[in-house]
Amino acid sequence: MPQLRLTGRGLWITVLIAPPLAFVALFIVYPIVAAFAYAFYDWQGLARGDFVGLANFHHVLFVEPYASWTRNAFTHNIIVFFALMVLQNGVGFILAYALWRELPGARFHRVAVFLPVVLSTIIVGYLWKLFLHPIFGVVNQSLKAVGLPFLAQPWLGQDSTALWALIFANAWHMVGFPTLVFLAGMQRIPTEILDAVRMETESEWVKITKVVWPLVAPSATVVFVLLFVGAFNWFELPYIMAGLDGSPYGSTDVLGLYFYRTAFGNVSAGQQDFGLGSALAVLIFVFIAAVASVITVRLRAREIQI
Repeated sequence: MPQLRLTGRGLWITVLIAPPLAFVALFIVYPIVAAFAYAFYDWQGLARGDFVGLANFHHVLFVEPYASWTRNAFTHNIIVFFALMVLQNGVGFILAYALWRELPGARFHRVAVFLPVVLSTIIVGYLWKLFLHPIFGVVNQSLKAVGLPFLAQPWLGQDSTALWALIFANAWHMVGFPTLVFLAGMQRIPTEILDAVRMETESEWVKITKVVWPLVAPSATVVFVLLFVGAFNWFELPYIMAGLDGSPYGSTDVLGLYFYRTAFGNVSAGQQDFGLGSALAVLIFVFIAAVASVITVRLRAREIQI
């Protein structure tokens, strides 16, 4: 009887696990392995040509104009990462602390802060395109209404503001996620520690820097790593708001857009090269995996030291 019970339980677990494993293998593992394989071949449209070794990697890194495009897109991803680190995660931590301190309206603001996160990125992209429209957008109209018409400008139409407009839209969309993660970490802080700190000082700055921030280190690890991965996988929002070319003049181009154009082509360029696109995909994957692993290890070590 115990053997039959164990067998039945094992069969039930297999039935539950097999479909998601098959899904992951088909739509995640297989495309990654295929991209690695495609990167080492020359491609003529959909036809695979000769084995070329590392030539595709050399092409996208050192041969013009691909090398310049790669540097441009990579630079923008770095800017996006550090800007969102300050804007999205920084504001998220401040909001989490305010909600944790149960300031007036905390219950309402918990819902309001997280509400944009549940919206589709496509909806957010089109919504902010309307907000930032140079003629009837709510941003420019509001600036004119408060007597600041000189600040109204085509936010998505000039290279000096387009990328920052996308960054701001992304921060608005996702700031609720780090807020709730940090808030969950703060709520796990033992009350005994808080009572002891209140006896020592009334300074909110001391509480935040000396007690709260060190004790939410696990939450910081989660949001930092996920932000890094998301920043270098950025695709949907810039695609919706700026287009596949990273307009204007490549000022919003990122690695995700650059990979898609290279692998599948676009209307303006008309180029399509699976080999170069796969090489880019492999480089992006290896870079994200390596750096995310290092960040995770370093931040985990920091948690242990604290």
